[in-house]
Amino acid sequence: MKQRSAVLTLITVICAFYLYELIDSGIIGTFALYGIDLLKVTNEWYRLATVALVHDNSSTIPIHLAFNMLALHSLGTPIETFLGRNKFLIIFFVSLIGGSLTSAMFLGYSGYSIGVSGAVFGLFGAWAVISRRIGAEVKSTLVIIGLNFVLGFTIGGVDWRAHLGGLITGAVVTKFLLSPSRS
Repeated sequence: MKQRSAVLTLITVICAFYLYELIDSGIIGTFALYGIDLLKVTNEWYRLATVALVHDNSSTIPIHLAFNMLALHSLGTPIETFLGRNKFLIIFFVSLIGGSLTSAMFLGYSGYSIGVSGAVFGLFGAWAVISRRIGAEVKSTLVIIGLNFVLGFTIGGVDWRAHLGGLITGAVVTKFLLSPSRS
């Protein structure tokens, strides 16, 4: 029996949480990520991962969620196919934590962050490393990463810190997973 795609499972879970948010918007406060100082006080370290489950539902058109899911599918599917389910999941979750930690380090007490963007940017980093490794053209990937960073600075409420942390973490983890001693 063929295993279900990890990418489709993640998309299903994240979208299900979004639908639940439409019913109970208080769930965002339960899973949102706060600054590292507040995390130290509350000991709610689970928020480093649960941040990926919630998205802004204040708009009638869930643009944030839609772009994240499109990117997750577009990047995650070839990465999962190339590296396998387990390595894909390692990249995804370690990038999520890396993006969340970077975000939390700079948020302070007053800020909060939501969304799966840190993990998605980790997949951008992974794809750049994989493309380079197999000799594929990398410039278009770098342009897309650059454009997404510009959008992150121009659209209000987008946490560029999570993007940067996820991107770097995803690239480093993928480089490690592709090292000759790991193959």
